[in-house]
Amino acid sequence: MREVYLKIEGRVQGIGFRHWAMVKASEIGGISGWVRNEDDGSVEILMRGEDDNINKMIQACYDGPMFARVDKISFLPGVKNYFLPQIIEGRFIRI
Repeated sequence: MREVYLKIEGRVQGIGFRHWAMVKASEIGGISGWVRNEDDGSVEILMRGEDDNINKMIQACYDGPMFARVDKISFLPGVKNYFLPQIIEGRFIRI
């Protein structure tokens, strides 16, 4: 199992990126976590799953949905913020 925390920058809000991420995680399967918009215009994803599934999701995020323009993806250190939800095994949600 691998856990990654991504910050995705570019034109990623207002174009359905969070919904797309939920659908893509479901298509790939075996990914638990969440996706959310940030005040700075970026999208963050915290996810956990098998290496192959996580790698597929990361690769898909470089393209994003049809109207997205992904300029940069950063890997953030693990989140330990008690104001954010913990990962619930078997669920990938939008917050």
